[in-house]
Amino acid sequence: MATKKRLELKLPISIPLRHHILMPMPLPLPPQENLKNSIKGLCDLEKVGVLGHGSQGSVYKVLHRRSSSYFALKVVRLDCDPSSTRQIMREVEIAKKINSPSIVKCEGVFEQGGNINFVLEYMDGGSLANLLKHKRRMTESCIAKIARQVLEGLKYLHSERIVHRDIKPSNLLIDRSSGVVKIADFGVSGIVSQSMDVSCNSYVGTCAYMSPERFDPDTYRGSCNGYEGDLWSLGLAMLECYLGHFPFLPPAQEPDWVTLMCAICFGDPPLVPPTASKEFQSFIKCCLQKNPRSRWTASELLHHPFLNPVLV
Repeated sequence: MATKKRLELKLPISIPLRHHILMPMPLPLPPQENLKNSIKGLCDLEKVGVLGHGSQGSVYKVLHRRSSSYFALKVVRLDCDPSSTRQIMREVEIAKKINSPSIVKCEGVFEQGGNINFVLEYMDGGSLANLLKHKRRMTESCIAKIARQVLEGLKYLHSERIVHRDIKPSNLLIDRSSGVVKIADFGVSGIVSQSMDVSCNSYVGTCAYMSPERFDPDTYRGSCNGYEGDLWSLGLAMLECYLGHFPFLPPAQEPDWVTLMCAICFGDPPLVPPTASKEFQSFIKCCLQKNPRSRWTASELLHHPFLNPVLV
């Protein structure tokens, strides 16, 4: 009798879903603590105070209900002026781009009711300008700590081709508990493009801290790239910390545009008093060179002896 051929029947093997699914799988949820602290929208926030007002909007202290954490809410009004709208959109672009411990962190950007709302890291120590109003003058060691932190932020920004263009004491914010200083407010900042449209030929920012090439771009055309102006502003701010008043003017004198323009463009850079150390005098001189090509970069200034004292 002929034997029947045994059929070799194989059941289909169960294949895990991830091996044959064609669409990408969703990313895993973040850890619970991040999920708790994440800001989904403005409805998560409660206004608890006013931190300041400006020409284009206001800044509020807000409470994130789910995490009980405080943030700063910067509300900027959108208007019909194309240049103002471009400026705000540029700030949004930069806020999403930057990520540095030396710069105030942006936690989210939301549009509502014709306003752009920036949810920012809250710095409870206020600004360097407020500190100067109460303390008046600072020691060199304190100034060195501040300068190093700001330079770390500028080094990062410049490596990302971003020019701040408004470095001044009121835009340097302090954390009270740690003493950390961070750069804030990118409302007039710019990203350097191949056309260099945000270099010298950009009359924006606070004129008191503007560099000579920002006041008079025609004279310095072709000799600057925009980054140097941030270092001039830093030098003025640090000298102000030492003097207790704005360096180009006597104490208590209010600046006006003509006086500032003449002093910055046609006068000599302000001098550091002889009571200061040689290292601090040299540091300020490296920042306040009228020729932008002679100014030290942020990376170079981070290696200056004033910030790196030799221990004997």
